[in-house]
Amino acid sequence: MIRINEKFEPLFFPKKGIRYYIITGGRFSQKSFGASTAICHLATNLNHRVLYTRYTLNSAKDSIIPEYIEKIDLLGYEDFYEKWADRVIAKHNKAKIVFKGLKNSSGNQTAKLKSLKDFSCFVLDEAEEENDEVNFDKINLSIRANDIQNIVILILNPATKEHWVYKRFFEGMGVQPGFNGYKDNVCYIHTTYLDAIEFVPEDYLYEIEQLKINNPEKFDHIIMGGWLDKADGAILKNWKLGAFNNDLPYYFGLDFGFFPDPDCLIRCAIDKKLRLIYLKEEFGENNLSPSILKEKVKAIVGNSLVVADSAEPRLISDIRSIGVNIVKVLKPAGSIKEGLRIMQDYKLIIDSDSTKMVTELNNYCEKNGEPIDAYNHRIDAARYIITTLIKPRTSKGHRVL
Repeated sequence: MIRINEKFEPLFFPKKGIRYYIITGGRFSQKSFGASTAICHLATNLNHRVLYTRYTLNSAKDSIIPEYIEKIDLLGYEDFYEKWADRVIAKHNKAKIVFKGLKNSSGNQTAKLKSLKDFSCFVLDEAEEENDEVNFDKINLSIRANDIQNIVILILNPATKEHWVYKRFFEGMGVQPGFNGYKDNVCYIHTTYLDAIEFVPEDYLYEIEQLKINNPEKFDHIIMGGWLDKADGAILKNWKLGAFNNDLPYYFGLDFGFFPDPDCLIRCAIDKKLRLIYLKEEFGENNLSPSILKEKVKAIVGNSLVVADSAEPRLISDIRSIGVNIVKVLKPAGSIKEGLRIMQDYKLIIDSDSTKMVTELNNYCEKNGEPIDAYNHRIDAARYIITTLIKPRTSKGHRVL
């Protein structure tokens, strides 16, 4: 017999008018077990067609699908489904669970998630890894079946309060973290190890108690599933707010975007003697046409050097054609990590009005030793100019001023 914490009951029996189910929790909170069991129930007994996604899903066959097959067998549904490499399909009705990654092998998110009209339930697992609300809504707004209530389920380990999930479903809804219940069209389910304590090994309970005493902030986040003001594992922690030093020579870094990524222009001055880097965001905007972008850049930079993302040579040439002193950044192998190491060697002084840059600094993290490509547009722009002014150890070709 399967024992599921009663907090998951609303997910087994969806309430009319509730579209979103936000499932949060810490280690040993049973959130993955409870949610996956409920999702199998929704498909089998309520005829839901489930699109189950993660930000990355390199091999569904070796990861998530075995977990769901286990739940199907535990629930006694093994004869109800046919099992395929990336899905399980019901034999006698329209129910199915299809597993997809939002980021494919080429790195283009949601590129192949099309024709979603046949799904009634969208699951985003490890939702903290999806940093772009636009990508979420591309699928969210496509879940609109007519024969059954549509459901969207987000399962996550809470990240920072800058994450769109927190902004949208907690801060925006006036809901406190840890809440269990309903608010408008959202159901909140939050569990901790205390909800499944009989399944937690005794030696692990001892470690939990030690962590609670020795590192209460980490205990609140990792174990109790609390939201952080600043990301755990932020790459750049060596910064503070302060006035930009206009007495030093200053230069500019430019990162190109359009939508959803912004075009970002960052002013930079470096005091090598005191090992200080001053940074100020001049603008970070979406949907700028090339003509408007180049005029904005020219109006701000004057004759100062601009180092821009080398991925847009035509745009660099266009901006240079109106008299801007702009060059492309050099990107040798390892340049991102080396640039970040240079930034870590200095104290960063961030202009107090550069609030979006502060957001990036609080949330730009690494995973398995690699910087995560998120919360980094302004940081990238700063890195371009910094690694041009300060010669990286791994790049002999960079210019030193």
